Amino acid sequence: MLDANELRKGTCFFLDGEMYQVVEYQHYKPGRGNAIIRTKLRNLRSGSLIPRNFLSGERFEEAPVERRTMQYLYNDGEFFNFMDTETYDQVRAGQELVGDRAGYLKESMELTVVVLNNEALDLELPPAVELEVVESEIAVAGDTATGASKMVTCETGLQVQVPLFVEVGNVIRVDTRTGAYSTRV
Repeated sequence: MLDANELRKGTCFFLDGEMYQVVEYQHYKPGRGNAIIRTKLRNLRSGSLIPRNFLSGERFEEAPVERRTMQYLYNDGEFFNFMDTETYDQVRAGQELVGDRAGYLKESMELTVVVLNNEALDLELPPAVELEVVESEIAVAGDTATGASKMVTCETGLQVQVPLFVEVGNVIRVDTRTGAYSTRV
């Protein structure tokens, strides 16, 4: 059993017969009484987000999920395919699960996949990915005192706002948490 005080980002547990994952949590201790744990939970089946508060001492059944290091293989148009690097088992994830994170997926990259009974429930991307720029707006030199930038398209189709000096063919590092340009590699 899992205590409400043990909830952390990424923890999976059962609540009201459904499986949830903690997306955000905040531990709040008022002057009197029990601590309150404020959370934002994601339903692992439907993907919906709900805010929920718990009192210190509430207990839940922990979900028997595994976090496996997997390699992204390819997208067949309907599913994204991943392979376990140790057992060579393959797992598929639908478009609704991957969502906006598809722009960060590059063939052969390794990431963590949350799996239950050989079904992908969530993807945990690395903090940053390196992508090649394949298309760029034309940069206009001018007043750059404000840090001028332009939009580029990367090899995965992801569009990123970058400084004017980034050109087609450059490899850039993109933060997967914010989607922002970090540096040129």
